Amino acid sequence: MSIGRVLLSNLLLFSLVFGMSATVDIGNLRKQLTNWHALLIGVFLQFIVLPFLGFAVVKLLKMDTPMGVTLLVLTSSPGGTYSNWWCSLFNADLALSVTMTAISTLLSIIMLPLNLYIYTTYSYDSSVVQSLDWGSLFGSLVVVIGAISGGLICSARIKSFTFNRRANAIGNVSGIALIILLILVSSDEEVNVDFSDRSYKFYFGVASPCILGMLIANGMTSFFNLPKPERISVSIECCYQNVGIATSVAMTMFEGEALGEAIGVPLYYGAVEASVTCVYCVVAWKLGWTKAPKLR
Repeated sequence: MSIGRVLLSNLLLFSLVFGMSATVDIGNLRKQLTNWHALLIGVFLQFIVLPFLGFAVVKLLKMDTPMGVTLLVLTSSPGGTYSNWWCSLFNADLALSVTMTAISTLLSIIMLPLNLYIYTTYSYDSSVVQSLDWGSLFGSLVVVIGAISGGLICSARIKSFTFNRRANAIGNVSGIALIILLILVSSDEEVNVDFSDRSYKFYFGVASPCILGMLIANGMTSFFNLPKPERISVSIECCYQNVGIATSVAMTMFEGEALGEAIGVPLYYGAVEASVTCVYCVVAWKLGWTKAPKLR
């Protein structure tokens, strides 16, 4: 991937997270920091359940190194930035979503490499573990942490409805632009991502952690009787991963045919998580689980 694409991708990623974070009311955010019940459930799902689901799929299907390692990176990553966008779009608990994204991103500085090291060690030989690009992992985390911090600071100091509305618009536009960029990258001849001749291991294996994660998260949050808007936010945060981190690692770790196989994982997972989340949010909205009035 060219330097220009990397810079543009990081800029759009920063704008998306910044826009969503700047929309959050600081008073609601402080309130969410005391919501230990929801936050602990979210952290457990994010860093215990989903990484294990990724590991189980890699082991059961005996995935090749490019596909398996990229999936392990993906399922060990913090919550994706679009989770905030979906919660904002469907009027779930946005403050909880941003709080969870911030906490999971901070914790991922420790939990991502820890989970990745453990599960890669038990899945592949030592040479694979040594070839992991830890610099790319932490670089993507720095972008997200900076955007969240900047957005929350601006929201606290610029107490204006107009600013919040414009920041939200910037986040939405950046999110759409980032999706378009990823589609363009996947069609690049240098990357050569071909989805036409993939095996069942790819289609079934990559999609499984997302779907199972959503079902487990919704079941657990319902079991612990969280408020319904919070159930939506926690469930989305559990399965909606930061595909940018896995994409970055794949680009630096693999070349040629292996790169095409590896980068297809976050691209396909991104499509699956968007589809699953969209259906989930629409159903939750129709059931009256969101803060928006359900469609009659």
